[in-house]
Amino acid sequence: MARRPISGLRAIATGATSGIGRALAIELIQRGASVVALGRRGDRLQSLAAEVASSERYRFIAGDVTRREDRLAAIELANCDFGGLDCLVNNAGIGALGRFDAADEQRLRRVMEVNFFAPAEFIRDALPLLKQGNRPIVVNIGSVLGHRAMPDKSEYCASKFALHGFSDALRAELAPQGIDVLLVSPSTTTSEFFDAATGQSTKPHGRFGAMPAETVARRAVAAIAAGRHEIILSLGGKVLVWLDRLCPPLADWLVSRCG
Repeated sequence: MARRPISGLRAIATGATSGIGRALAIELIQRGASVVALGRRGDRLQSLAAEVASSERYRFIAGDVTRREDRLAAIELANCDFGGLDCLVNNAGIGALGRFDAADEQRLRRVMEVNFFAPAEFIRDALPLLKQGNRPIVVNIGSVLGHRAMPDKSEYCASKFALHGFSDALRAELAPQGIDVLLVSPSTTTSEFFDAATGQSTKPHGRFGAMPAETVARRAVAAIAAGRHEIILSLGGKVLVWLDRLCPPLADWLVSRCG
């Protein structure tokens, strides 16, 4: 992967109304990038404009990543106002809590639509412009749960495993065209994830030890600049991933007790 300066980078960031997406937009702009923020809550995107205090390098669209017309509008805005696109950050996502056998088909379909199909199709929509970009890169915000699944989060894990595999395959496909793919895998993060998650669980899903969204954003942007393929952000996440690789039965036992 190519190293790249963040200053001058032209980016689209989805899910920018809160959490990691919002922190990413701020971090990118503070480091000199130009950002089109896409999210469903226009009032929050408007307030973000006042916070970044850089009107020449911030644009936003109130829309839904699952709607192709909204994705195309963000791409067109980046092209018209910034002259192109160098970086697509697929961050928007939703969670789902609870047993799979206690849920209906719609929960699975909604999670997969937002967490996997929307980012995959956003990449497809953006590729013609990315191919003309300067050291272009696709950044997919995954999860440690896209490496090792946990009970009561089956649909969410499935969506993040799909995004993980897709990112690995796409990285190899796009490398000859000079387009990089970075997979960012956070653990629990301070955000509205649990507030917005669908379903209910009998297990506690606390936020103890959650990493601040600003830390996730800072490390993700550093990985973009450094030309990384993938980053797993927390020590606990790294331990879990390596345990699953080295001794899957022990990992199974651990998550059945603690998941």
